[in-house]
Amino acid sequence: MYALASVLQQRLAAVQPVGHSLRLTLLTRLLRNPGWLLGLACDVVGYGLQFLALGHGPLIVVQPLLVCGLLFALPIGAAWAGRTLHRRDWVAAVLVCGGLAMFLVVASPHRGGDDVRPAVWILLLASAGAAVFVLLAMSRGRVPWRRAVLLSGAAGVVYGVAAALTKTCAHLLGRSVIELLSSWQPYVLLGVGIGGMVIAQSAFQIGSLGSSLPTMSVVDPVVSIVIGALAFGESISTGPADVLAEVFALMTMAVGVFVLALPDPVRSLRQRPPPCA
Repeated sequence: MYALASVLQQRLAAVQPVGHSLRLTLLTRLLRNPGWLLGLACDVVGYGLQFLALGHGPLIVVQPLLVCGLLFALPIGAAWAGRTLHRRDWVAAVLVCGGLAMFLVVASPHRGGDDVRPAVWILLLASAGAAVFVLLAMSRGRVPWRRAVLLSGAAGVVYGVAAALTKTCAHLLGRSVIELLSSWQPYVLLGVGIGGMVIAQSAFQIGSLGSSLPTMSVVDPVVSIVIGALAFGESISTGPADVLAEVFALMTMAVGVFVLALPDPVRSLRQRPPPCA
C-alpha cells in the first residue's frame, strides 16, 4: 500500500510549483487531485496495517520490513511506464530480501517496552527535531536531486519517530479509547505525521522517485532500530560477530534498495504528466 501511494503521490507532486515546497499549501493543492487522494487512501490503509503490526511486534522487526515496499514500487512503476524488469532489478531485490532476512535472523529481536519515560520522550523528540532541522537547512540551495535526498532523509527521521509514537498509541488504545485520547502521544503523532507528509511530498516534488524513496526507505528503519534498541529496550544480539553480521546485513539491504531505484523502470517516473491547474 505504501509503494502504491508513493508512486501515485510522486507523479502528482512533481508537477506542483516549487514555491510551495515545505509548505502546507503544497498539501492543500494536492488534496484537490483525485489521483493524489487515491494515494492518500493507500497511505491510510498502509498505516492502519502498520499500526496493528506495531501493536504486536517490536520496532526492530516491523520497520525494516517496510523496506520491502520498494520491491512493490518497482514493478508498479515499470507497469505504469510500460517497461519490463531486467536482471539487475532482480539481483537488487535478492540483496534487499537477503539483507533483511539476515538482519532479522542474526539480531533475533526481542520485544521491549510499549512506552518510555517522559524524559526519554523529550530527549528523543529533541534529538530527532535537531536532526530534521539540520537536514532541512542543508537542503537549501542544493541541486534538485541532492535536495530531494536530504529532504527524504529528513522525512525518514520523522517517520521513524512517528513509528515510535504509533507503537505507544497502539498500546494505549489496547487499554482503552479514553486512555488514548487523554494522553499527549496521539496529538503529537498527528502533528509529526502532517510534518512528515509535507517534507515527503516536497521531496517527491523536487526529485524523481529514484532519488527520494530509497533514502526514505533506508533512513526510516535505521532510525526505528536505534529508537527501539535505545529507548524501548528492544534487545538484539550484541556479540562482536553478531554486530558485524547485522551491520553487513543492513549495508547489503541499503545497497539493494538504492540499486532498485536506479534502473529504467523507476527512472521513468521522472517523466512528468502534463501540468495540472
